[in-house]
Amino acid sequence: MRILATFFIMIASYVLFIQAAFAAPSSVKMTIILEQQYLDGEVSQETKEETVVSMKDIWKKYKDWQLVNMDDQTIVFRKTVNDISPLLKANGYFGITEDGTLSIFEGKPAHSTRVIQSFFQIDVKKLESRQHEQLKKGIRVVSKSQYKDIIETYRHFALIR
Repeated sequence: MRILATFFIMIASYVLFIQAAFAAPSSVKMTIILEQQYLDGEVSQETKEETVVSMKDIWKKYKDWQLVNMDDQTIVFRKTVNDISPLLKANGYFGITEDGTLSIFEGKPAHSTRVIQSFFQIDVKKLESRQHEQLKKGIRVVSKSQYKDIIETYRHFALIR
């Protein structure tokens, strides 16, 4: 389905490009939306207003971005970032919810109810008391590698349904 949608966006872009190539040169104000999607699922968005003279210039300028959507006023590009989000780096803590789900909280779990990302339920009976206490207090997220390591470590304690 995604391939089909991308194909139709490409065709629409090509048609607009051909129309622009045969029309008198003119500039158009467009909204460019740049989305960055991080490993933890967080998506940041930047909106720019640009004067577009040539679609060729836009494709060249955003060649490292994937076209997501386009109409006569707006172009949306997305880039997948192979890292955790700035939000996680600034204030993310692994913890455990009341039902035993391994989650990342915005702030320490004991002081925050805002869950940024949830993973899987843990069989807390199988955890060492030290591990359980760490999760209740919160484990600071500091890097992509630590993020992946913690998920893999606690995956061994996941409840199988």
